[in-house]
Amino acid sequence: MPRGRSTFTKRQKEQARQQKQRDKTEKKTQRRQDQPDGEVGQQVDEMQEMRELAEAQAALFRIGSDDEPNSLELLAPRKPADQ
Repeated sequence: MPRGRSTFTKRQKEQARQQKQRDKTEKKTQRRQDQPDGEVGQQVDEMQEMRELAEAQAALFRIGSDDEPNSLELLAPRKPADQ
């Protein structure tokens, strides 16, 4: 008994959907395999560079502030002078 056109169309549509899903999964897997190698090293380099720049900037702010209390001295409780 022959099937109707709507059955054929539905079957074709479902097969296309399944193929798209397989292709998408394959691309996703490929991206995951390619990504970690290069990006992790690059991120480490960027973080190291940011730390070095932050340290250099902090050093600039510390210049000439020897007579001013640092943040640790401000947080420490002071003893009254009369005791």
